Amino acid sequence: MRSDADLVSTTLADAIALHERVRRGSVQPVVEAAAAMVGALAEGRKVLLFGNGGSAADAQHVAAELVGRFARERKPLAAIALSTDTSVLTAIGNDEGYDRVFARQIEALGRDGDVAVAISTSGVSANVVAGLRTAKERRLRTIGFTGRDGGRVAELVDIHVNVPSDSTARVQEVQRTLLHALCELVEKAFVER
Repeated sequence: MRSDADLVSTTLADAIALHERVRRGSVQPVVEAAAAMVGALAEGRKVLLFGNGGSAADAQHVAAELVGRFARERKPLAAIALSTDTSVLTAIGNDEGYDRVFARQIEALGRDGDVAVAISTSGVSANVVAGLRTAKERRLRTIGFTGRDGGRVAELVDIHVNVPSDSTARVQEVQRTLLHALCELVEKAFVER
């Protein structure tokens, strides 16, 4: 039987190995995602972020980094996490079904030229897929952060950032690192302006 210390060591080793695997692959989609966000924000557009569970927390985290600041002082950037307003979420969930909680908000808030960022470890969450379909219909630029093989999300987005693993926890860990890199790239562009 493994000790608790062995479990922690194995968890760290697995996380490091997946980070390294992603680092050796193409990081260009992260660079492209940052460029899309910078372009939209520079034109007065906004970034709408969404996901479920831990991915909802990551969406909120990124919105906070953009509206507040990541590491350096700069102007606030327009970003909204669509998982934060419980009254809106529960009203839409009750009236239209949980599959519509992001799509309905994108219908209300999304405008041509905005950016929709979907975060999903599985790539198949029905409400995330519905949100992306609505974003495409409304002519938003779409970005997806996924795990596994990317699922339906990969097929719907303009820019796909994939962490190829079946472990939800490891995917989330690498996604957080990539999302921090994204925030740093976006912030750098506005600090240097």
